[in-house]
Amino acid sequence: MKRYAIRFCHVLLVVPCLCIATEKRIGEGKKLAFARDKGNCLACHVIAGGETPGNIGPPLVAMNQRYADRKALRAKIWDATETNPNTSMPPFGRHRILTEEEIDKLVEFVYSL
Repeated sequence: MKRYAIRFCHVLLVVPCLCIATEKRIGEGKKLAFARDKGNCLACHVIAGGETPGNIGPPLVAMNQRYADRKALRAKIWDATETNPNTSMPPFGRHRILTEEEIDKLVEFVYSL
């Protein structure tokens, strides 16, 4: 019984830290998505909170429902030409437009939409 109580308390102490870290990564991902010199997602997508969005790509809404697996969303951002050779979305990872860490942060933000 004590072991369960200790593990339960441990989880309670760890979870708030993870939430703060995730919120920070989401905020950093949002900056990348809106930055014209990096992600520039607003050039093609409507995103809540973004000004003067484009309409080439689909609106970024309900992303955690559209992509049940974050790995699939990350793969799309890494290189959308893998699933659609005629896409206008740049291959952010393959062309090194974004670093691995930046892509991970962008995925956290987009997945939160």
